[in-house]
Amino acid sequence: MKTPMHAFSVDLFVNALGNLSYCLEKAATNAASRKIDLSVFLSARLAPDMLPLTRQIQIAGDIAKNSAARLAGQEPPRFEDNETTLEQLRARIARTIDYLKSLPVAAFEGAETRDIKVPAGDRTLEFKGLAFLQVWAIPNVLFHVTTAYAILRHNGVDLGKRDFISGGREL
Repeated sequence: MKTPMHAFSVDLFVNALGNLSYCLEKAATNAASRKIDLSVFLSARLAPDMLPLTRQIQIAGDIAKNSAARLAGQEPPRFEDNETTLEQLRARIARTIDYLKSLPVAAFEGAETRDIKVPAGDRTLEFKGLAFLQVWAIPNVLFHVTTAYAILRHNGVDLGKRDFISGGREL
């Protein structure tokens, strides 16, 4: 049986990233039909001081894999931030999902009380596992996935709430 910590980390992150990948697929179709170079989307941002779409996607995946690994007491794989195409970003998401799915359920036993340390610039944030998941990991992953969705939507990609929530699947 899955532990709640596994379900609310791995399962939630896999779903959110899968839906993001679907939104990127729709962006590719949209760009082709509108004859827009995909680099326009990849470098787009919502505000001048926000990161572009490419970084939003990279960060969403990194936070998901790093957070789940911390909760499981494991060291996550490191991915280079060198994607320059939508296909490469979707491949990165797929690698992240594969890694998340590889984490054994048993590794999450006791994760609620596991000491978690997160480097944050010149300081280190410290949490117990449950608080880390609730107030840091989930909000951060969903923030970056939502921001990526909003960048695409703002640039005219035909996306709606259903795409964000279900990634094209029937609920």
